[in-house]
Amino acid sequence: MSYLLHIDSSSLGAGSVSRQVADSFRAEWQGPVVHRDLAASPVPHLTAAGISARFTDPAQHAPEQAKAAAIQDELIEEFLGAGAYLFTVPMYNYSMPSVFKAWLDQIMVAGRTLDFTNGSPAAVRPAVVISARGGGYGPGAPNHGLDYVVPALETILGHSHTLGLDVTTVTPELTLAPHTPAMAPLIPLHEASLASAHEQAQQLARRAAERAAA
Repeated sequence: MSYLLHIDSSSLGAGSVSRQVADSFRAEWQGPVVHRDLAASPVPHLTAAGISARFTDPAQHAPEQAKAAAIQDELIEEFLGAGAYLFTVPMYNYSMPSVFKAWLDQIMVAGRTLDFTNGSPAAVRPAVVISARGGGYGPGAPNHGLDYVVPALETILGHSHTLGLDVTTVTPELTLAPHTPAMAPLIPLHEASLASAHEQAQQLARRAAERAAA
């Protein structure tokens, strides 16, 4: 079995609900794991040197291009070597943490992880996104339509013209309810959402392990 690549981007550490649900996934996963914690060790944002290095003969790389290319090579090889993926990406200010966007920008390279004719070499591999959020964003909620994390990630990670992964998203909601007096009436809904998220994560881990082993 190839490994599970777990990319963490929550800044909250052990107190992160996204990380706690990811722990439930990891507890059920049977096999090796490569864990990259972007909050603890962020990757650089993409620079002009990193972009230009992609279109320049490596023998002609300037020092800053060579350094940028080495970072991209490491991240891309790590990404392509995985058989399944776990992404811990909480909602921050209606969007994804900047460290996760930086990682995406480093690994999304035409001719390597992207192939606009034949599809990505990682296409159809199982991927789970865990994205906790402080409020509620489902149909009927006041914030419905303001989730700019999940739709973006389902496109970036899962569209056939991008990475083409088989993406399933788990979204524990109302995580601020236990800490915000005005949201106290929503605590039961939060607890139900959290319990469901842990159960989903466990089920998805078992399915992903079976597929990665096939």
